[in-house]
Amino acid sequence: MTWIDERFEENLVITTLEQGMNWARQSSIWPMTFGLACCAIEMMAAGASRFDLDRFGAGAFRATPRQADLMIVAGTVTHKMASRVRRLYEQMPDPKYVIAMGACTVGGGPYFKYGYHVVKGVDLVVPVDVYIPGCPPRPEALLEGLMRIQDKIKAKRIAKGAVDELPIPHHTGHAKVPEVLEV
Repeated sequence: MTWIDERFEENLVITTLEQGMNWARQSSIWPMTFGLACCAIEMMAAGASRFDLDRFGAGAFRATPRQADLMIVAGTVTHKMASRVRRLYEQMPDPKYVIAMGACTVGGGPYFKYGYHVVKGVDLVVPVDVYIPGCPPRPEALLEGLMRIQDKIKAKRIAKGAVDELPIPHHTGHAKVPEVLEV
């Protein structure tokens, strides 16, 4: 027996402040409503009852950037709209995250070659944390992207001078081959 045994009650959880804050942040993500084109319909479907974005703690879509910590850019970003996207991003409080949803948002989509009016990827305007390809991507893909953001938030270091490590995805569904079977 060690000195710590029998000192705490049965239902006591011990954790660090950093882990507690990261758990609260990842369980209450507030995305900003920002749909530009057809991908916004899939984003709305992800928030509806069939896919239920709310079970991940991200169901409260905010209409103002000052209350949001996640920007989901869904649709074609034109050069005229790029300055507004940047302004809304700058109005969001820190820490803030961005999901680029759809082929047009990620890299210009079908307008890449001849579309003079389309930004060739929203990452030229704002820093993107998660890319969701597809034209349009399914709501399940948005849920997967949201889980990647949660992984990033969980790995966030708060301590002064701490170095952030890239998270290893745990929601992939792929089983790791045991080392005994690897040759």
